[in-house]
Amino acid sequence: MHTPVMLLELVDGVFTDPDGIYIDCTGGGGSHSFELSKRLSDKGSLIILDKDLDAVDRLRDRFKDCKNVKIIHSSFADILQIVEEDNILGNVTGIIADFGTSSYQLKDSERGFSFRLEGDIDMRMDRTQEFRASDVVNSYDEHEIFKIIIKYGEEKFARSIARNIVKYREGKRLDTTLELSQIIANSIPKKFHKYGISPSTKTFQALRIYVNRELEDIETLLSSVSSILKISGRFGAISFHSLEDRIVKKSFIEYAKNCTCPPLLPMCICNRVPEFKILTRKAVVPSILEVTVNPLSRSAKLRVAEKIN
Repeated sequence: MHTPVMLLELVDGVFTDPDGIYIDCTGGGGSHSFELSKRLSDKGSLIILDKDLDAVDRLRDRFKDCKNVKIIHSSFADILQIVEEDNILGNVTGIIADFGTSSYQLKDSERGFSFRLEGDIDMRMDRTQEFRASDVVNSYDEHEIFKIIIKYGEEKFARSIARNIVKYREGKRLDTTLELSQIIANSIPKKFHKYGISPSTKTFQALRIYVNRELEDIETLLSSVSSILKISGRFGAISFHSLEDRIVKKSFIEYAKNCTCPPLLPMCICNRVPEFKILTRKAVVPSILEVTVNPLSRSAKLRVAEKIN
């Protein structure tokens, strides 16, 4: 079973009206959605998005008896189009997003997300997409692979990893996650291997983010929330690494600005009005108890903002 991260913190932060319209951008195992749906009145409604067809099937089964829940196979990057088609633009009460990889995906060796299980180097969230991580490690040149690992994984041994990936495939095609994981481990000096954290973590993260255009999709989502939400509507997001959290934090700060004039001007001439109020002064992190029970939650950060104009 998928263990949701900061379940109540996220839902409590965004839920304000039982009669409202809510959107879960990352349905996954459905735990956050289920908590939201329990709080809705007969007038309230919930739209759940997920670009993983396996997740969509699970969600449809879980919510098959819920008349006010609608499940859509879609990337959250297409959220604006979805709300326009449903004629709810500017009327949404709350939007939630959990940008983490689900336990279902990690435990399915065929998906290729796990460096502990042997499977194809796939890593597609949406398996209707043709492009896979195996295309990167088997066809990209060394410099391209290096750029992906350093940019999306912030891995300081990216150059060595990229070099050894290219060297390995000179003899044979790189086919499995365990082969890739071993190449990565051999590329990082033993003294830099951290107890309890696989040396493959950052590289697998980088490939997954690149293949699924995760950061670009998050930026698209954040650029859309203001026009989707109604006044007093809220947006809450859980991020699992600094690249995701940086996008959310920067977007919130931009939305909350009340003046963009150069500092040297004696008075404001832009007349900018803040669109959002940031409700989480600092990112909310999981409790010690939650991290103990679910170590995968240890890097999670939650931020919530409310539309005020």
